[in-house]
Amino acid sequence: MKKAALIILLVLFVDQVLKIWIKTHMFEGQEIHLAGHWAIIHFVENEGMAFGMSLPGGYGKLALSLFRIVAVTGLCYILFSVIRKKQENLVIIAISLIIAGAIGNIIDSAFYGMLFSDSSPYDANVAQFLPAGGGYAGFLHGKVVDMFYFPILEGHFPKWMPVWGSEEFIFFRPVFNFADSSITVGVIIVILFQKKFFGTDKNTKSPVAEEEQETHSVTENTKMDAILEEIPVKKATENPTQNTF
Repeated sequence: MKKAALIILLVLFVDQVLKIWIKTHMFEGQEIHLAGHWAIIHFVENEGMAFGMSLPGGYGKLALSLFRIVAVTGLCYILFSVIRKKQENLVIIAISLIIAGAIGNIIDSAFYGMLFSDSSPYDANVAQFLPAGGGYAGFLHGKVVDMFYFPILEGHFPKWMPVWGSEEFIFFRPVFNFADSSITVGVIIVILFQKKFFGTDKNTKSPVAEEEQETHSVTENTKMDAILEEIPVKKATENPTQNTF
């Protein structure tokens, strides 16, 4: 439990420090180039889904926020169950990373609309913390802060390609945050080490199976010994057909 709590708190601390600094020092759309044109701090806000994706409308935003809360509650139950069963640390780490990332984005959706003024990309307006006129949205209607942008490869699709022919190609296009990264790492761990999550190796037998196999072998050996004892064994001297010289 201590390891899981430490991971969750550490991820939340880093995530929220980055978001609050970006929110209070940059206006939406502003960029800071870290390594040329392929590693950029690019401040954008989205309606709540990972990597800039969103559901349309106010009800879509509310539904997404409520779904996150329900999902995190279920994941916390799974985490407690895993810890109680004393499963491997890798399982606990993966689930903790996913929970931490989800909570990080829930905090944005739930409270940022009430705590900050709007970040306007049109007049280079930097958001204010606890503004006198109130925040830009109500509870569960805030926007998620994203900042990491890595357009490592840029170009255009070939003209002969259907649908996307001649269109611009950028990898990696989505802008994301530290919470999204935490969720992604946790999911990758689950995929790579799924045998530790969803079952044991087929070549590994459970103690119960091994015990049953051993009992079966002892029983079979006992039956064989009984059969051999019932078979009469004749001595060579008692054989009437034996020739003597």
